[in-house]
Amino acid sequence: MAARVRAAALLTGSFVLRSGKTSTEYFDKYRFEADPVLLADIVTAMVPLVPTRAELLAGLELGGVPLATLLSARTGLPARFVRKKAKEYGTRQIAEGGDFAGRYVVLVEDVVTSGGAVLDATKVLREQGATVEHVICVIDRQEGGAERLADLGLTLHPALTRAQLDAAA
Repeated sequence: MAARVRAAALLTGSFVLRSGKTSTEYFDKYRFEADPVLLADIVTAMVPLVPTRAELLAGLELGGVPLATLLSARTGLPARFVRKKAKEYGTRQIAEGGDFAGRYVVLVEDVVTSGGAVLDATKVLREQGATVEHVICVIDRQEGGAERLADLGLTLHPALTRAQLDAAA
């Protein structure tokens, strides 16, 4: 699977990451999420990463949403969705799909570099009364994100690491 994800999603050039760092390589999540066969295989690899205690899967906008949706269908766990910022109309919520309070929530993300988006979502969900201790992602770029998450009491469970993707070259 690492070779397939690498072939589908690795771009080279100059890219600014969410962390603000510049990278010569970028894993374009939309390229693996848009391929239904590859997406299904990725989610199959993610299923065993879901802690048995999980009550909800929360997909982070935007890349975590299709992953959480398909993972929800595979596991039977309800999905929820966390925006980057509250929408300015309608319900004006940052976290969508139902209540989080008192629930054991597993975050679902596409690519983790510094972990910034995960940290933001964790703060929001914990403020809403959720227990958040685990994060599942497709790719851990191994650039300090797992360590930053650990500082907040989060364990990162990647389907693939940067090392595995590099080894598949």
